[in-house]
Parts: sequence; structure tokens; C-alpha cells
Amino acid sequence: MSTPTRRALTLTPKPAYTLALLTGLYAAQGIPFGFFSQALPVLLREAGMSLKAISLSSLLFLPWALKFLWGPFVDQVGKPRSWLLPLQLCTAGGAAALSLVDLSQGFAMLFAALFVFSLFASVQDVVTDSIAVRLLDSRQRGLGNGIQVGAYRIGMVFGGGLLLYVYARLGSATMFLSMSMLLLLSSMPVLWLRLGKADAAAARTSARELAGGWWLRLREPGVIGFVALIAAYKFGDTMGASLVGPFMRDYGLSKEAIAIIKGSVGSSCGLAGAALGGWLAFRLPRRTVLLAFGIAQTASLALYAAAAQRIGGEPMIWAACIAEHLLGGMATVALFALMMDASDARHAGTDYSLYACAIVCVQGVAGFVGAAIGDAGGYTLVFIVSTVASALGCAALVVGLDRGVGPGLLRDVWAVRSST
Repeated sequence: MSTPTRRALTLTPKPAYTLALLTGLYAAQGIPFGFFSQALPVLLREAGMSLKAISLSSLLFLPWALKFLWGPFVDQVGKPRSWLLPLQLCTAGGAAALSLVDLSQGFAMLFAALFVFSLFASVQDVVTDSIAVRLLDSRQRGLGNGIQVGAYRIGMVFGGGLLLYVYARLGSATMFLSMSMLLLLSSMPVLWLRLGKADAAAARTSARELAGGWWLRLREPGVIGFVALIAAYKFGDTMGASLVGPFMRDYGLSKEAIAIIKGSVGSSCGLAGAALGGWLAFRLPRRTVLLAFGIAQTASLALYAAAAQRIGGEPMIWAACIAEHLLGGMATVALFALMMDASDARHAGTDYSLYACAIVCVQGVAGFVGAAIGDAGGYTLVFIVSTVASALGCAALVVGLDRGVGPGLLRDVWAVRSST
């Protein structure tokens, strides 16, 4: 069987515009996510809701776990611009409309609106990933995914910290109007997007084929094996990272110290890791960066194991947190670039969504497994197990791809061993 080839584009935007477009779109996704995860729990708690009730806000993330279902529709129906403009305008308009809602009368309407926001954002994410796969070549995907991770985190800062500050100073109406303006500003590059369908034969695709398109893509040769490899690469890292917050609290650190270490310092290091990882993934072969970043990510978990043994005291926790966010950000960028390499341009939204949802699923499983090990044997054991699992996952990915596991699209990219 011959290696699949990517469909050539008849009209390709300039790289600078492409990167600006992706920056805006990924930041637009981070804004509502930051609001859901950081600002909304504070608003709900202030309204007197219980912690159990606040935990129900996690249902707002459900569309992100199911986004592979609408991937085929995004790939085969309409042009990217015809998806993005209505989605962005609706979310911006919805945010403006929420400024008229009196939160003191209850949060039912807010929850309903935010669920729709999450649904729109998940569809926008599929469209954006499809654009990135189609417009970025194998070298540019390192920079593109650095922008993806970095811009998303910046959007979270605006959606969480900034909007919460605006709420505290000026009230909910100004907060939602500010969200609307941020969404509109991040959408401006879409106005100049001129990109056609990925497949001229899409009009002949039946509704049944669209509904089950994700299953057909999952059954493509090498896809399930590749899903297993990327899951293995992320499992150990996620297992350890999921317990860092509780570990810091049980270690004796104050909430203020944890906020500084994980929030300010951790977020800054995550941004730096995304930028550095994107630059190195642009300069170096995919195999080199995935192996190097995977080993480095594993080493950061070993620092937590040492801290759990009270080695190095609080400075060791700082070192572990900085290493985790910096090196983990680099590894994430490299892995996302590899996922784009494995995505067929004709089915880019579906393919990439399948890989991304697989990572979301493995994160949930890894968090549960980590908690079970932690309850049974303590933090030292769970960090040691996560370190070993991370090392084995990195080895599995590299060895598996060396042996040809995965979609045929990866063969040429993975075969490059030195920068050209």
C-alpha cells in the first residue's frame, strides 16, 4: 500500500497570516475555558452554592469530550470561514446578552448559555485544528502547536483572571461585555480567511456517512495503534500531575503559596515551555524532540518523588513545579505536532479530534488510577509509578513509530533524523 499524500491547496494564505489566525482562534477557545474553570467556581461559591453543586460545572466540558462526533460534518460540509464567523459572532453576541442577566436571580440561564458556549467552542476547535493541519507543513506544525498551547493559555488568563477581576471591580454586566469584546477581537483574522473545502467530493457524502465518519476514520490502518501510543506517552505524566495540588496542600503549603507556585509561576513556565517547544520542534526532527522532551518530562516527575520524601524541602517543590510546566509544555507541543502529522488533510478535523479526545479520556483514567495508588500507598509511591509509566510511555511511542506503527502519513516525517 502506498503512503497517503496530502491534498494540495489551491489558495494558501501567507505563513504570517496563518499564525495570526491560529493565535486568535486558539485564544478565543481559552477565554470561555478560563471562565468555566477559574472565574465561574468563584461566582458560584460567592452565591452560596455547595461544593457538590459547583462540581456540576464540569458538565460544561462535555462537548469537548464528544467533539469527534461533529468532526466529519466540519470536514465535509461548508468552508472553514462559513463555520467560524457564525460561531464566533454567536458566542460574542451571547456573552453580550448575558450582561442583561441578573445573576442574583439564579444561575440556570447562565449555565444553559455557557453550555451552548462550550458546544460552539468545541466545534470551533475542530475547525481550527483542521485549518492548522491543512495550512502548516511538517516543520511549521511545531510553531503552530506552540501557538496553540500558548494562545490557549493566554485566553485562559483573560477568561479566568482578567474577567474575574473585572467582575470584582465593575460587576457581572461589564464582565460579560468584556468577554464579548475579547471574543470579537480574537475573531478579526477570520474576516480575511479564504480557504475552500478539503475535498471536492464532499457534496456526495450521505448523512449516514457523516454521522459515522469518526468510526470509519478510527478503523483506518494504523489509527488505533497510534491512539494507543499517544495515550501511553501522556498517561504517566498526567497521573503524577493530577495529584500535585493535593500533594502541595498535604505537604503543608498555604493556599496562597500554592496559588503562586501553580498559578503564576506554573502558568508562566507553561507558556515558556510552549514557546520553546514550538521553536525546537520547528528546528529539530520530530523523533528527536519527542524522545528528548519525553525524557525531560519524566525527570520532572522524579523531582516530585524526591519532594514527597521530604528531600530538598519546599525549594524542591518549586523546582519540580517549574520543571513540570516547562518540560511538560514542551512535550505537549511536540505530541500535538505529531498528531497533526498523522491527520489526513481531507479528514483533518475528524482525525485530530479523535486523537485529542483520546488524550482527554486517558487523562481521566490516569487521574483515577493515580488517586487510587495515592490512597493505597501515599504520594511517594504514586510519583514513582508515574515516573516509570512516563518513561515506558515515551519508549513505547518511539519504538512503536520506529517499527511502523501508526498511519502511513507518519512514515516520511518520522524517517527524518536530521534537520534540513
